[in-house]
Amino acid sequence: MSGHSKWSSIKHKKGAADAKRGKLFSKLSRAIIVAAKEGGADPAANLALQNAIEKARSYSMPKDNIERAIARGSGADSDGEAFETVIYEGYGPSGVAVIVEALTDNRNRTASEVRHAFDKNDGNLGTSGAVVWLFERRAVVLVSADGVDEDDLTLAAAEGGADDVALDGSQYQIVAQPAALTSVREAVEGAGFTVDSAELTMVPKTTVEVADEVTAKKVLRLMDQLEENDDVQDVFANFDIPEPVLEVIAS
Repeated sequence: MSGHSKWSSIKHKKGAADAKRGKLFSKLSRAIIVAAKEGGADPAANLALQNAIEKARSYSMPKDNIERAIARGSGADSDGEAFETVIYEGYGPSGVAVIVEALTDNRNRTASEVRHAFDKNDGNLGTSGAVVWLFERRAVVLVSADGVDEDDLTLAAAEGGADDVALDGSQYQIVAQPAALTSVREAVEGAGFTVDSAELTMVPKTTVEVADEVTAKKVLRLMDQLEENDDVQDVFANFDIPEPVLEVIAS
């Protein structure tokens, strides 16, 4: 899965750049607002809010922004009720399975825009349940491998409740059950390691190799167009582009 994980790393760096322009912060704020509206303002008693905060922290969202979003979601004048969570499933080029998670105040608009992105990039939008069975929701914490002792990292992660630690390219990928996201991150940081990202994701059970450069470009173009949509919170896919091909495209 090196090609897939490398894309995830590139995606995270791109997200950090987007955050500087404010676009990503707007999406992260929306997720926090909705989570606080639906489950209350206490992260300890609201797993969805806890996870939304963790993701916001991964992209260096300022604490004040996070607190304002929580206040907006839990306040009497909350605008969180205007949004609803919608999940879209479909296939991209080469039969790549794709899951799109969105928060929208206009379901028809979002569905139309998501469908257009699939159609434009040799994919097709499927029905509910079409591909979700190919994934499992997990907490994933990434730590740069530079200067890291694997045994020490594994011990710290295990103390936080992690299920697995594996070296993938230049990063260690720590995988845990969703509820352990915060405890794993805190344990790893508490042991002196720097966390590159910590968030819930949909991990593919199997992957589809896309070795052809032309097709790989189409797959990544579909990912980019979906993620550029203001209503889309996350996009997950089970492609595995060989690292040499991915590096050529990324450059």
